[in-house]
Amino acid sequence: MPDPTLERERALWAKGFRIVAGLDEVGRGPIAGPVLAAAVVFPPGQQPIEGLRDSKVLSASERERLAEEIRRAALAWSLGGASVREIDRFNIRRATALAMRRALARLPRRPDYVLLDGMALPELERNHEPIIDGDALCQTVSAAAVLAKCARDLLMSRLAERHPEYGWEHNKGYATQDHLAALTRAGPCAHHRVSFSPLAQPNLF
Repeated sequence: MPDPTLERERALWAKGFRIVAGLDEVGRGPIAGPVLAAAVVFPPGQQPIEGLRDSKVLSASERERLAEEIRRAALAWSLGGASVREIDRFNIRRATALAMRRALARLPRRPDYVLLDGMALPELERNHEPIIDGDALCQTVSAAAVLAKCARDLLMSRLAERHPEYGWEHNKGYATQDHLAALTRAGPCAHHRVSFSPLAQPNLF
């Protein structure tokens, strides 16, 4: 797949949209930890960032290097999250929208246009353009994905210092074999999503 471009952003800038925000999240699938979203606004006329692509195909060191470059280049950027409690209370879709709304609200100016990775999300409560595989096609969305991924990985590593039994510094809260084995030994903690399988199965842990 080709690297993400600024084609959509340039078309929007040409139409007079000055604050074009890319929006993406990370952490929908894990069984532990929050969901985090990031919003990124590049200045009109921004040049492509070399090496920026879908965060899932980048190494941790590549993501960290690109995150620094994104923060330097961006006109604005922000993060928003939804807690484990909110995920269990509202469901992951609504919690993801909440994290995204929080990220957008923390931008210094309201965006003129929002580019969103994935499917349309009515719960976002804001007009947006959904782009399937947006983090692989659109640089602003890709940049948001990188910032969200770096922030959540750091958070899970810090939580791992308080809960070393789960190996979160490696599995980031996903249901890996080592994580599930740790749950069998130690049981869940306050950072686990009890609405997610297998934690939702009664009397399993």
